[in-house]
Amino acid sequence: MAGQVYYEDIQVGDPIPVLRKNCSTLQLVAWAGASGDFYQIHYDVEFARRTGLSNIIVHGALKNAFLGQLLHDWVSPEGRIEKFGCQYRGMDYPDQDIMCSGVITRKYVEGDRHLVELDVWTENPSGQKTSPGTARVSLPSRG
Repeated sequence: MAGQVYYEDIQVGDPIPVLRKNCSTLQLVAWAGASGDFYQIHYDVEFARRTGLSNIIVHGALKNAFLGQLLHDWVSPEGRIEKFGCQYRGMDYPDQDIMCSGVITRKYVEGDRHLVELDVWTENPSGQKTSPGTARVSLPSRG
C-alpha cells in the first residue's frame, strides 16, 4: 500500500492502482460455502459444460467483493466507501488473472465531505470488462 490518498492529490481521469486477483478452484468452493451460492457452474466442470460453458466460472458476487477490496485498499485508512455497485456482464474463469481497475470520473465537496466518484470494473485476460460498476468514496482533505 502506498499510503493515504488525499482529495487534493487526485484529478478526474486519474486511474487508481490495479488489484490483480487469480482465483483457484479452492477459493471458489470456499466462497460458495461462505456465501451460500452453491450453483454448480462455480465448482462442477461437467455441470458447467452441460449448460454450455467452457469451464466453471467465478461467482459474480466474488468479483463484486474484489472491487470492494480495490476501493477499500485505495481509500484506507481514513477514507470511506459511501456507495458502490457493479453489474455482471461477462465471465471470468479460475486460474486466470482478473484485473480490478478504476478511474476517477468526478470530484466535489458536499458540506465537509470530499467526495470522489469512480468507474470501476473487473477485466479478463482478453480485455473484456466483465463487471463494470460505479462507486462514490469520501477522502480526507489535507486542509
